[in-house]
Amino acid sequence: MKNSITRGLFVADMSLAAIHAAQAQEVTFKIAHFLPAVASTQKLVLQPWCDEMGQLSNGRIKCQFYPSMQLGGTPDQLADQVKNGVADIAWTAPGYSTGRFPKTEALELPGVLPLGGLVGGRAIWDFYGQQLKDEYKDYKVLAMHGDGGMNIHTATKPLASAEDFKGIKLRSPNRTIARTLTALGATPVAMPPAQVTEAISKGVVDGASAVWEVMLPTKLDEVTKHHFETPADRPVMGATVLVVLMNKQKYESLPADLKAIVDKVSGLPLVERYGKVWDEASVAARNKVKGLPGHTLTVISGAKYDAILKQTEVVEKEWLADAKAKGINGEALVAAARESARKQSR
Repeated sequence: MKNSITRGLFVADMSLAAIHAAQAQEVTFKIAHFLPAVASTQKLVLQPWCDEMGQLSNGRIKCQFYPSMQLGGTPDQLADQVKNGVADIAWTAPGYSTGRFPKTEALELPGVLPLGGLVGGRAIWDFYGQQLKDEYKDYKVLAMHGDGGMNIHTATKPLASAEDFKGIKLRSPNRTIARTLTALGATPVAMPPAQVTEAISKGVVDGASAVWEVMLPTKLDEVTKHHFETPADRPVMGATVLVVLMNKQKYESLPADLKAIVDKVSGLPLVERYGKVWDEASVAARNKVKGLPGHTLTVISGAKYDAILKQTEVVEKEWLADAKAKGINGEALVAAARESARKQSR
């Protein structure tokens, strides 16, 4: 009897020790992305997000950032870096890995998402919850948001109609926007944000599809003079979906209380954090550029914008054909994406 009691106490002590060890466990997340450290994604979103996790965990969660691809590789490899454990977390664009996340591309089609980081992010997160979980089954998805909607920035030629796109070379961030530019008669050139400013300054491209938020960190305002915008009351010509991915095994290895903290500050709260920061950064960048001498801002609206969307309808048809070839019900996905956008826009 005495031995049984002793063994029971020993097991209890061991269990308590295990619980205390788990509660004392500290973790440092390696976070990688493709923009400079001064960009909004690190300075105004991910760093405050990490700080909040640190506070909630009494300092047991820490973050180490690797901006500008400091862990090596190229932006299209960030998803693999997370999957393989090179990074614990990465902020990236699924569209950089061409063809790897085909269902996500439904959100990037012309005329689908509303303009704006917050409203667009909420629509994207709603769509992810309904339609995309299987596409990201190898990851813990912490957030999925948008870039607010594409704008076009050019060095010498202002754009005021669909006709003006013909014959110019423009940087494109993903395959869907490349198809949109092609439909308008432009020549798309794929490249990550970090290379765009130099490419424009050297005349490799005439301009870029890029959102206002990325303008100042990449100094795009120093090499472009003309800025083409879509109307605020209409769906955008295209967008880039962005995602915060976490290594699934890293997440599963966390003690329950740290998992709960990650979950508490991620998902929709992180999506909305991105959306608010994106909108604020976009307004600030737009206002700064608007005040620069020699810069012009053109908002296309009415019949001219309708003509652009009409000319880009071929992009959706091409995507639907690709989806069908892959066994994907593209029509249902596009309808669901538009419904998610409609719910957030009303």
